[in-house]
Amino acid sequence: MTSETLTSAIGFTHPGPTSDERSFVAARIAAPTPGPRDLLVSVRATSVNPVDVKVRAHSPATNGFRILGFDAAGIVTGVGEDVQGFSVGDEVYYAGALDRPGSNSDLQLVDERIAARKPESLAFADAAALPLTALTAYEGLADKLHLTASSEGTLLMVGGAGGVGSMVIQLVRALYPGIHVIATASRPESAKWVRDLGAHDVVDHHGDVVAQLGQAAPEGVDWIFTTNSHGQLPTYVSVLKPFGQIVAIDDPTHVDVVTLKSKALTWHWEFMFARSMHHAADMDRQAAILSHVAQLVDSGLIRSTATTVLVGRTVENLRRAHELVESGSVIGKVVLTDLDESRR
Repeated sequence: MTSETLTSAIGFTHPGPTSDERSFVAARIAAPTPGPRDLLVSVRATSVNPVDVKVRAHSPATNGFRILGFDAAGIVTGVGEDVQGFSVGDEVYYAGALDRPGSNSDLQLVDERIAARKPESLAFADAAALPLTALTAYEGLADKLHLTASSEGTLLMVGGAGGVGSMVIQLVRALYPGIHVIATASRPESAKWVRDLGAHDVVDHHGDVVAQLGQAAPEGVDWIFTTNSHGQLPTYVSVLKPFGQIVAIDDPTHVDVVTLKSKALTWHWEFMFARSMHHAADMDRQAAILSHVAQLVDSGLIRSTATTVLVGRTVENLRRAHELVESGSVIGKVVLTDLDESRR
């Protein structure tokens, strides 16, 4: 008779606020076994995204205990029988999937088609800040807006200092040199952050955005990438040029698409989990994107957006990370790591 191998994890047993003890529960669980295309990863660092906060607060706990965490960086300790692109010992990073146990665990399974080798120049903590936001930004720009190296025009990034906005700004500057980037930011520190990342102009989204854009882009903007579209459609229609396009990643309660008709505007949804949720034929597109992002990082064209690093992937630190993200005031990303790695 053999004893079952166990691993440590943090999950929630009941949806609720961060103050509820059931929202963050440490447990010992059975160590997962890789499926044919799975990597078994020893997780070294994770980051917290708005989706973590939403799921924890509002979604039921699967089978009474749900492990959250999407972004992760770690070391491959096992591979499935059909895995070809990875070996034990590889350092990887990925954003995971909504329908599988998350990265707030010592061991996690991830499909090889949505994982890639992490940037060699980054410590695990800095690498863990990137996957979800990089995938969201890259898919929105390349797969939805179909931007190319020869694209020219003006892009407005609504919510420039957040995780996704920080990656959109950097990717546009690295991959689409003919595009003028305007980012929204309301505080001096967030305005400085987006300028440092490469935004050409900054507008205060708490002010008169239409008037400010009249100064920064008097002919209008070609594309809008937004993390907060609720109630903003009249503004977007006003500032977009005819045939302009919008990429949204949030959850507005209502989108009156009829208002887009007079300018023949296009509305896109970007949801980076769609490929893994629906086992899309091109799931491996995400591995390719993450590999490209790693190359951009290692070549110095993109940097990590980790700004707050909590050492110790504990219940206390995970609760603190959720509180910070829930506050809506975080610049960049909040990361949890097993140890202080002398960040490179």
